[in-house]
Amino acid sequence: MWLLLGVAASIWGGQVLVTWYVVGGALVLLFLIDGLLLWKGSKIELVRKLPERFALGEPGEVGIELVHHGAPSCALMLFDGIPEGAEAEAMPWTGMVPRGERLRVTHPVRIMERGEAVFRPVHTRMRSPLGMWWKSAVHGEEEKVRVYPDYEPVIRFALLATQARQDQMGIVRRSLAGSSRDFHQLREYREGDPLAQIDWKATSRRMQLISREFQEQRNQTIIFLTDTGRRMRAMDGELPQFDHCLNAMLLLSYVALRQGDQVGVQSFGGTDRWLPPVKGAHSMATLLNHLYDYQTTTEPSDFTTAAERLQARQRRRAMVVVMTNLRGEDASELIPALRILSARHLVVLASLRERAIEDARQHPIGVFKDALRFSAAEQYDLEREEVMATLRAHGVVTLDVPAQDFPVELANQYLDIKAAGRL
Repeated sequence: MWLLLGVAASIWGGQVLVTWYVVGGALVLLFLIDGLLLWKGSKIELVRKLPERFALGEPGEVGIELVHHGAPSCALMLFDGIPEGAEAEAMPWTGMVPRGERLRVTHPVRIMERGEAVFRPVHTRMRSPLGMWWKSAVHGEEEKVRVYPDYEPVIRFALLATQARQDQMGIVRRSLAGSSRDFHQLREYREGDPLAQIDWKATSRRMQLISREFQEQRNQTIIFLTDTGRRMRAMDGELPQFDHCLNAMLLLSYVALRQGDQVGVQSFGGTDRWLPPVKGAHSMATLLNHLYDYQTTTEPSDFTTAAERLQARQRRRAMVVVMTNLRGEDASELIPALRILSARHLVVLASLRERAIEDARQHPIGVFKDALRFSAAEQYDLEREEVMATLRAHGVVTLDVPAQDFPVELANQYLDIKAAGRL
């Protein structure tokens, strides 16, 4: 309107020109007053509250509390300084902030990378009472939080850990022949107990049938030899294969610690981190704090060096779980390295089967390109199976399953080994 009035003043001049000057001065004054009100009334106290920890890929609730001490109310736009690569669908937040009242804004944040995540300061934009100005401000400081692996399978197992409900998760105890059971206590005979389990001396003293009760051997050691090299960076769904390995490690660690066994970790493939074996159900916190910031590297995986380091660190016989993504070209290095470990330990090669290979094998063959893809996948699997067969011939236990089945299959393999007394 002021522009149109200026056009009219340029044509007719006189009184119209004076009016144009007066209106322009009034607008400038209005702008100044509006800016002054915003400057004096933009007093905001803001506090952000973060969860103690985040789970990888799971939403964590972040709370932002703010109090406005300025004008009666103001329009505010707020954006939290979430970590790079994180998702916050509720941001930016906009709304009216009443004067003197405490307002709490909560929003979920999904962080897609483990380790330490950095929340940057919170940014706000406040609008002036007449809407002519916006004032930007930064509140707070950088804050660091820990992002742990997604240990939901561990929690689910804890809820289903009773003998009657383990089959709901797929973890099954199998009764296999072996000598892995130690004497636990004497109890009254129950129908169905084998005759070999009856303690005849106690039976003669008490004049009733008494059976011996056994439990699985304890105080054994599980060592995870974990590959953090470049082959573990391959994506399988929303997560890299290494994160699927971590979930399997957490589940098996929970099972083993509850069995009374010890659990240790050594990494290789660009890193060399070592956690000596820990024992007791309370040690899950120690494992989580050790594993949460493990990251893959672009380095190749040196199996021989990893085996030699573990031999020097772990003198006592243990079950060594080598977690990697097996390739056919690994035979020349992997087989000698695992033979070194097999001389003292029981070795389990736990290899993740890539989803892309499975998809290539199951994809319908319609054109020549599909046939080539199928043939390449078959050749890839054949080379892996040849390496697996050679390792099994040298006494190495092998496991080759997709990422989705990996945690439960690994736990079942451990329980089978315990039941068979192979440790």
